[in-house]
Amino acid sequence: MLTTLTAGVVQLDLAPGLGGAIARLDVGGRPLLRPWAGDPDDLFSMGCNILVPFSNRISGGGFDWNGTHYSLAPNFKGDPFPIHGDGFQREWGIDLYGPVPRMTLYSGTFGPWRYCATQDFYLSETSLKIVLNVTNTGVAALPFGCGFHPWFPRTPETRLGFCAKGVWMENDHHLPTDHLLLSDAPDWDFARTRSLPGTLINNGYTDWQGPAHIDQGAAAVSCTVTASPVLTTAILYSPDDQADFFCFEPVSHPVDAFHLPSRPGLVGLPSGRCMRVSMTVSWRSP
Repeated sequence: MLTTLTAGVVQLDLAPGLGGAIARLDVGGRPLLRPWAGDPDDLFSMGCNILVPFSNRISGGGFDWNGTHYSLAPNFKGDPFPIHGDGFQREWGIDLYGPVPRMTLYSGTFGPWRYCATQDFYLSETSLKIVLNVTNTGVAALPFGCGFHPWFPRTPETRLGFCAKGVWMENDHHLPTDHLLLSDAPDWDFARTRSLPGTLINNGYTDWQGPAHIDQGAAAVSCTVTASPVLTTAILYSPDDQADFFCFEPVSHPVDAFHLPSRPGLVGLPSGRCMRVSMTVSWRSP
């Protein structure tokens, strides 16, 4: 079920059959990503999920594009909205004999989207870079988005620091409401490295250009997250201070961008065109 890659004391476990996910990333026996608990029915218990052909939720039962309405149905138990596309729910193939290890989703199908996607993994003793390519294989030009959904360990020692310009507030359905400038909302600002809040945080930070610094103390591996310039939204999620994880997700667009003014971050891909993004996680050699 898992494919293991190593670089010195670094171990990366890939789960192509479980949504093309990362199950584990350890450095010197300590976790950098939250390790998978082993339940194949719980796809959000992985170390990192891939988000294609869009990120997060789409409200309203679908969206309009170029004069056509496209209906969408929910795809995840317990959530009333379609979420994260279908890439994280499908089986990917894996090829270990090319220039770098590659996972491939040959026939992504979600609502109107028809696409293929690849993930290339560049692993070294001090970093992991994932390059994601998404190609529209359908007939119609459609809006695409994508991103990465890593799950990091959270302990009382965890600290996070990153710069952004704004943050979206959310309602009870986890959909965006008001957009605040961080210059006017210092309680939401992580420009100085700080602890995560004690209560739920599930908000999209806008105009993030990286890096994000994660300090973990002794329990886990501290790291730095960077991403492609197009991944300008960072979703920060953790239920509360009793949770053993938090998520810092570099993605191409805010939650429900399909219904926001100007549809920020969505990329209209004609048939045959490709969207290419990457995320790099780096750390000090132990």
